[in-house]
Amino acid sequence: EQLAELRTNQDNIDIARATAIEQEIRHDLMAEIRTYAEQCPTGGAIIHLGATSMDALDNVDALRLREALDLLIGQLQTLLTTLAARIEEHAHTPAMAFTHIQPAEPTTVGYRLAQYAQDLLIDLEELQSVRNGIRGKGLKGAVGTSASYTQLLEEVGWSARQLEDRVLAELGIAAFEAATQTYPRKQDLLIANALAGLGASLHKFAFDLRILQSPPIGEWSEPFGAKQVGSSAMPFKRNPITAENINSLTRQVAALPRVAWDNAALSLLER
Repeated sequence: EQLAELRTNQDNIDIARATAIEQEIRHDLMAEIRTYAEQCPTGGAIIHLGATSMDALDNVDALRLREALDLLIGQLQTLLTTLAARIEEHAHTPAMAFTHIQPAEPTTVGYRLAQYAQDLLIDLEELQSVRNGIRGKGLKGAVGTSASYTQLLEEVGWSARQLEDRVLAELGIAAFEAATQTYPRKQDLLIANALAGLGASLHKFAFDLRILQSPPIGEWSEPFGAKQVGSSAMPFKRNPITAENINSLTRQVAALPRVAWDNAALSLLER
């Protein structure tokens, strides 16, 4: 009866009520639990029994990370496919190479593009690696020992591992063998490092593009609309705003590993 009531109301999400409760108790997950319990007078008593907040949040976050990386990997593969076509198209298009931003020796546009593509391919492999290694916390309770689940399940002849395996199978994700109150924050650091690596590759490409668009060189140009305005005071200008935006955004990505490092290094004892 309790489970039937919970299943009946599992999609009756009341964000307004949960928000109101959270403003009072200052705990996001408990606000959701209380909202759900109000909808289930009978089943509400067993919601979250034996669990800690991170048993829910960390597994869901792992799924979100995996889904987000899937989107990013797909976009990066599309970018590499586009670059590959341009590399072949301009394999024999001559261009001047620069070292120390000084004219050096001839190269080709295709070869220069191949260097960007090679960096991005390394990033793709790294992103795929961290994506495939993403794991959740599992169901391990307040300090990672699964003690609360063991106590609850012994009466029905189940083990905590059996429950965890069943839930993880439903979620379609593996779990770390050892966890504390959270999954190891090392995982977030590895993902942030991979994102920062991609950001570095994109930043270099965009910065080079800005240099190559400058009138003294003028070899490349990003799209410029027929009605686009380059400058309010100097209408003749064609400012490389797309490349500049890439540079600005990737600088933010470069800062992510610092935050993730702190989270991993300063997660003291069991949290």
